[in-house]
Amino acid sequence: MNKAWGIAIPGLLLIGAAALRVSDPAPIQNLRNLVFDAFQRLAPRPYDPQLPVRIAAIDEKSLDKFGQWPWSRATMAKVVDRLHELGAAVIAFDVLFAEPDRTAPKAVAAALPDDPTFTPIKAEMAALPDPDQMLADSLKRVTSVVPFAYLASDPGRVMAPLQKKYDIIAQRTDANAAEEAAGFALGGDYYVPSLPALQAAATGIGAVNAGEPDPDGIIRQVPLVVRVKDKLYPSLATEALYRGVGGNTPFIKLAGAPGAFSFGASTGAAKMRIGTVILQPTARVQLFLYDTGHQPKRFVSIADLFRPDFDANLIAGQIVLIGTTVEGLQDIKATPLDAVMPGVEIHAQIIEQIASGKYLTRPDWADGAEILTLIGLGVVAIGFSYGGGALSGLLVALITIIVSIALSWYYFKDQHWLLDPLYPAGTAVVLFIATTLINFLRTEHEKRFIRSAMSRYVSPALVNKLSPENLKLGGELRELTLMFTDIRGFTKLSEKLNPQELTHVINAFLTPMTDVILKHSGAIDKYIGDCIMAFWNAPIDIASHGKLAIQSAFLMREELAALNARLKHDPVFVGLHDVEIKAGIGLNSGLCCVGNMGSDQRFNYSALGDTVNTASRLEALSPAYGVDLVIGEETASAAPEFALLELDQVQVKGKAVPVRIYTGLGDEHVAATAEFRGLKEGHDRMLTAYRGQDWDRADAAVRACAEQAPESLLGLYEVYAARIAEFRADPPPADWDGVYIAKSKTG
Repeated sequence: MNKAWGIAIPGLLLIGAAALRVSDPAPIQNLRNLVFDAFQRLAPRPYDPQLPVRIAAIDEKSLDKFGQWPWSRATMAKVVDRLHELGAAVIAFDVLFAEPDRTAPKAVAAALPDDPTFTPIKAEMAALPDPDQMLADSLKRVTSVVPFAYLASDPGRVMAPLQKKYDIIAQRTDANAAEEAAGFALGGDYYVPSLPALQAAATGIGAVNAGEPDPDGIIRQVPLVVRVKDKLYPSLATEALYRGVGGNTPFIKLAGAPGAFSFGASTGAAKMRIGTVILQPTARVQLFLYDTGHQPKRFVSIADLFRPDFDANLIAGQIVLIGTTVEGLQDIKATPLDAVMPGVEIHAQIIEQIASGKYLTRPDWADGAEILTLIGLGVVAIGFSYGGGALSGLLVALITIIVSIALSWYYFKDQHWLLDPLYPAGTAVVLFIATTLINFLRTEHEKRFIRSAMSRYVSPALVNKLSPENLKLGGELRELTLMFTDIRGFTKLSEKLNPQELTHVINAFLTPMTDVILKHSGAIDKYIGDCIMAFWNAPIDIASHGKLAIQSAFLMREELAALNARLKHDPVFVGLHDVEIKAGIGLNSGLCCVGNMGSDQRFNYSALGDTVNTASRLEALSPAYGVDLVIGEETASAAPEFALLELDQVQVKGKAVPVRIYTGLGDEHVAATAEFRGLKEGHDRMLTAYRGQDWDRADAAVRACAEQAPESLLGLYEVYAARIAEFRADPPPADWDGVYIAKSKTG
């Protein structure tokens, strides 16, 4: 069996597993839901009785007191008045009032025979108070929410309109956001409303739909807004909470809106605000039910409300939901922790979660992260099993499962994130098994082949010399910091020195510079005449490679000063030449390809890539800015504590994207001095004025900086003074972004 099959077959399995996860069929979703249910059973959301939510329950005790359901609206008006008297902040009904009260006097009168004998009775009954109006009058006196329900099918009758108007905006940068919002929210084209008089009297309306159960009948997500035709309306929980906390009308930010970054989703909701509360719903504007299970302390029997000794503190300042808890009234749902839960308790739990900030989220990047984890673990599984043995593969498989579950559990407990550990880890285990099996078959095949070959061609004495591995060309991608340092004016120097003298100078320069680089964990790539190319973080990992490179540059500056002092007294030049070496250094960090480069006959360990080219360009820019050190932005970010100054934003020769460049005066000790802090403040003001085309302020800042700057920076401020004068004479365009375009490799 060819070795390639050891990669190809598991690779195809990995691609298939990833494609299956992308399609996310129902069995995978069900498996994921079972994992999340198990997490909730192990660590349910603790119930906090201090949260401002109570349920006024239509329970068996209440039915005994007020009679069978449905009660007269006059009775409901008494309940509302009693809750108002007890200090309820918001009263929300999880009970539909879609039909007029059948016990209303006018309804009873209409049912009497059409006989003159009953005419006086009908007239007297028509004059009696209407229970629906009594309830409406009670609702007007409190902050109240009455329900409606959306329907997927036509109820077969004409419905009164939903009277409350909402401005639940789905915000994004494009004009089609609102239309899209109506498409992704749960809902239907039909609805059952509360009576118009009750809608008009109430403060708001909300959908009582507790969401759509999963295929196993369990409700795990509850809508925060719903769609009715092409309009968005709040759920009962959303409207009750909004009326309780106040603030602006609820709104949704879609994926792609400013401030609504989303890694894994391009459609749907990214954020939602309810009053003063901001939360992260699902793409369909739902909230995962972080279940506490049934909690009796949430409930207050409506019958108990009318007891003289009832504790008003249970209701005062609370959002009170009125709903049924009797199983026979058909408002019972299944949740992850409770197979029999009143629907009103689900709404109460949603309010609690939002009010406390303790709610489950499946981040919009979760699917993408799980797929990437699946691929990453799969690649590790294939690579490890391919290169290791069966025992080590089994060990890694077990570690993968344990770590995946542990991380998923940690993020559930600590961050309340829902991340699936089983499918990525399970895929890795399957790939371990497949790769190990293929390796076993391949090894057996190779053993048979070697025995056959040995019996025909090879002497037993040469068996130990047979090896399938050979030294090969190739490289790897690594994050490196590159350094180029070069002697300035080398051509003029070489013109006045003979070859022996020039060699002496170059060796005197390269030796201490190399020593500094090597002592600070750098690697010399090559010498190019008078230039040194070096890099950090290969072949050995160096965590702080950018910082070490900058420290090396500072020490090389000191070594160069010491070298020039020695050259003044060097017997090779005394009385003949005045030799002073000036050098420029360029540093840049980024992704490179590093490894064995060359030919089959000869190669060396080197680095290639755009990062290398940019480092060379930065070194060549140092004369253009009058400094001896130019540092790329990625390298500078590795040592924010150092005394670094931004030089410019420059588009170097051969590159289309501008880079931000810096120079350095010293380490953190220099950065802590008052002199440097004052210089940096003035320098930053100068750059701000310069890029803002405020030439007067920029020029004044340049002069101020030049007065307090060390001699090594005077050339830099001369450069900016000249640029400012040039731009005054010939201003750049109004949309100029402050980027300087280098016209040659040296500026």
